[in-house]
Amino acid sequence: MAETLLVTQGSKEEKYRELLPQLAALLAGETDLTARLANASAALKATFDWLWVGFYLVREERGGEVLVLGPFQGPIACFRIGHGRGVCGAAWARNETLLVPDVEAFPGHIACSSLSRSEIVVPLRDAAGRVIGVLDVDSVKLGDFDEVDQAWLEKIAALVVEDGR
Repeated sequence: MAETLLVTQGSKEEKYRELLPQLAALLAGETDLTARLANASAALKATFDWLWVGFYLVREERGGEVLVLGPFQGPIACFRIGHGRGVCGAAWARNETLLVPDVEAFPGHIACSSLSRSEIVVPLRDAAGRVIGVLDVDSVKLGDFDEVDQAWLEKIAALVVEDGR
């Protein structure tokens, strides 16, 4: 297992290209989903230094499903998010990645941190395509995420659940 990541200070695309195989090697052989999510959030935070990188997982509570805070890196966060609520709940409900260039303009945005200005949320899917959680990334910069982030973070989301189901 690698103890450090070797990612250059190139473009966003170059960083993702270097990170993905290292993350795959790091996760290889680990079957515990929590452990996989913990190291994935640490790797993403170390590589990109975003405000917040983490996961929310779908859990059954009081007769319904809710997103519950999982492994993350960054400031303290909301514990639970309802289906369809905020960016995370909306990505879960729609089963699609949401890019939000300005969180203040997103109807029903949940402000876990007042420092967050833009956000991307990527669904984590099981083998049947059902959403089992989300990868949530927040930035202090407006418009910090784009289609490059979407494409690579969707690959990373698939990778982290691949052997940890």
